[in-house]
Amino acid sequence: MSHILEPIELYTAEDRLDIQRAYRRLLKSIKTPMTDADKHDIRRAYELAVEAHSPQRRKSGEAYILHPIEVARICAEEIGLGATAIVAALLHDTVEDTTITLPVIRSQFGEKVEEIVNGLTKLEDAYDSESPQAENIKKILGTLIIDVRIVLIKMADRLHNMRTLGSMPQHKQLKIAAETEFIYAPLAHRLGLYNVRSEFLDLCLKITHRDEYNDIAQKLNETKRERASYIHDFIEPIEEQLDEEAIKYRISGRPKSIYSIWNKIKQKHCKFEDIYDLFAIRIIIDVPIEREKADCWAAYSIVTSVHTPMPERLKDWVTIPKSNGYESLHTTVIGPEGRFVEVQIRSERMDEIAERGYAAHWKYKNIKRQEDVFERWFDQVRKSLEEAGDGNTVDFVNDFKTTNLFAEEVYVYTPKGDMKILPKGATALDFAFYIHSDLGMHCQAVKINNKLVPLGYKLQHGDQISVETNAKRRPSEDWLKWVVTGKAREKIRQALREEAKKIADFGKEALQRKFEHMKVEFEPSIEVVMKHFGFKSRHDFFLAISNEAIDLQDDLKIFKIEKNRLQPVEEEEKSPNTTSDSRSKSTKPAIKTELFINGQPAKEYLYELADCCRPVQGDDVFAYITTNNIYKIHRIACNNAPNLMAHYGHRITKAEWGASTAGNFIAELQIIGVDTGPGVIERLSNRISNDLGLNIRSFSIEGNEGYFEGRVKLVINHRDQLTTAIKSLKAIEGISNVVRID
Repeated sequence: MSHILEPIELYTAEDRLDIQRAYRRLLKSIKTPMTDADKHDIRRAYELAVEAHSPQRRKSGEAYILHPIEVARICAEEIGLGATAIVAALLHDTVEDTTITLPVIRSQFGEKVEEIVNGLTKLEDAYDSESPQAENIKKILGTLIIDVRIVLIKMADRLHNMRTLGSMPQHKQLKIAAETEFIYAPLAHRLGLYNVRSEFLDLCLKITHRDEYNDIAQKLNETKRERASYIHDFIEPIEEQLDEEAIKYRISGRPKSIYSIWNKIKQKHCKFEDIYDLFAIRIIIDVPIEREKADCWAAYSIVTSVHTPMPERLKDWVTIPKSNGYESLHTTVIGPEGRFVEVQIRSERMDEIAERGYAAHWKYKNIKRQEDVFERWFDQVRKSLEEAGDGNTVDFVNDFKTTNLFAEEVYVYTPKGDMKILPKGATALDFAFYIHSDLGMHCQAVKINNKLVPLGYKLQHGDQISVETNAKRRPSEDWLKWVVTGKAREKIRQALREEAKKIADFGKEALQRKFEHMKVEFEPSIEVVMKHFGFKSRHDFFLAISNEAIDLQDDLKIFKIEKNRLQPVEEEEKSPNTTSDSRSKSTKPAIKTELFINGQPAKEYLYELADCCRPVQGDDVFAYITTNNIYKIHRIACNNAPNLMAHYGHRITKAEWGASTAGNFIAELQIIGVDTGPGVIERLSNRISNDLGLNIRSFSIEGNEGYFEGRVKLVINHRDQLTTAIKSLKAIEGISNVVRID
């Protein structure tokens, strides 16, 4: 290997043992058939990577080579990829992080491995863009139509990074977790990698909401023995009947993911103890492909004969598989002690596809229901990339996620009965654009099941939709409020841009005529005027003229003409009260507390507490640098955090509170409970004011059919006070839940 130095001696004896163990574990994990040539290539890739990465260490201190070896093992064992992907996984960081080049990869392992490794290498020029993260995400998405194994290896790479984030600084952990939650988890779902998606979300939650994660994990552990006993009692009578019917099967019970439980607590505003479906029972039957559907329903019949079913909770993805190939019957039944239990029924083939998604798809590619599931999606991805062109990358990524990476879907029908699958939450106008761009652009009205509905009507399963058009109809700004899919949003934006360009052209012509009348040169004069009024683009300036936000008769009087050019009239000296320093200070929060940004006192920076999440002292926070160079302080748990960190990670920096607790903050709580009549407000206000000694900024409460919902804003000086207040209010009789709200 003369193309690089040979610093193998940088490995210690302990390193060599760790590397050899990791490599042996990788080899044992490979389940796909391999030729002698495959084995030889894997060995050569391993040796090349060991040598190339020998000078490098991970943040944890371990030899860097252990990372690509583990990524290769995840590809083989947890995703089910073959030899070519394993070779590429071993080499995936060599071009980016070592002296190895793509021509070297190509000469030793061929064009396909070179193509995959190139797809796994970050964009070098992305760091000059507005959002380097979005540029790289777009590149990753683009590789879906080159070779899907690139994305699958990237999944394995990200999974290992997430599993080993502990040695990274917190603000970097947050950036990686946000990007993972924003794009990798939805992408894993769309590719059918349910286990990977579930682990991604759990690991993200562990970083962004560690207290809630630890609390749920502890409670799951405490109830483990009880769940195991309950699962045994639940499945025993089912097993007896399955045995009588001579159905080959296996049954397992597993707890729901911590993220899933946390999300349900958040959405339902309930306690951990109130969640009835903490676990799911999975029945996997071993039958020939031609008997799968019939035997799944036979197993369903047995389950519902033993335990009372809830018909409204039946989900049939055996008759109509999900758009990512997922097939299974899901039902909820009432088990012993009146507890609700989710039961999933599927075949061994269905289970393999559910576990490994696209990687297992090829094994069953010739099955009629399965053959074009991913091909259709890749065509959709290709169209999205072509339509995006060189437009705004952040908009593209957001739209792509909404249109192509949705977790839930809705099944609707055309007037001819053709089924279409759209993301859950899609509207009637989205449907029009989904069918054809022209249909959407000229959409006049929509009928659902022959009844006229608003264009923003959210589609429901089984809706039959017809669209009426008008050639004179054109999109307006309001249309953007009525759609959620990327295709519809981009087409509407495109139409609005074209219309805006026409309007701007009128403004430009008016300005040219005005300058000709004033006998001043256009180019130098327009730059002066734009700078004075604060416009960054000519397009926006011309629009302002057309919309009469700029009055050419009056607003140009403040300029003088010198040498055929407009010049600004010299401004009077500004008073001391209007200095930039004074304005800067006004942006800071009116609190006396200790905050640090990048390890320095926050008073050295222009900063504000974000209105969207209202951080208080003691919250885990980060700083986001705006385009105006103001540091916005957000809670890590802020709803906007994943989007900011995924797209603008280069603007995220470290922030933390000091020890001082002298500041006053406003925090808002939502209180839900049983409406017991007069006295509720008195009990709540007495607990807050007298028992807790807190000041109430505002208090509103509303009763509704036996329960009430209240909102109270409290003045506090530290998160610990808020935590104590929440626990104390929850302890009041009749209060079902208390949560902090943004």
